[in-house]
Amino acid sequence: QVQLVESGGGSVQAGGSLTLSCTTSGSVYSDNCFGWFRQTPGSSREGVAVVYTGDGITDISNSVKGRFTISPGNATNTVSLQMNSLKPEDTAMYYCAADRMACLRQTGGEGVNFWGQGTQVTVS
Repeated sequence: QVQLVESGGGSVQAGGSLTLSCTTSGSVYSDNCFGWFRQTPGSSREGVAVVYTGDGITDISNSVKGRFTISPGNATNTVSLQMNSLKPEDTAMYYCAADRMACLRQTGGEGVNFWGQGTQVTVS
């Protein structure tokens, strides 16, 4: 069974930074797509940033481009989302996803089979 363990959410003031991490097993990590998606109550899920671990190619939403970076994390089998210059509109539940479908960021995670439990990010 695929497990995605997220960490790093929390509360921060506008302009601050947070780093989200998503850790999984090695068999899932290699040559796969990982994405961070976010959702607020009453809104559809938004694809924030995705990365293909095979070659490191990323796709970043225009809403966070220049502020957020997705990359393989420092720890093994980890994908991180570095969030800088956070804004109140970044407040959401953030979910890690792993699946080839996760690379289709603009679909908002449609068809993705594996999700983390979610981590709340609150910017005030």
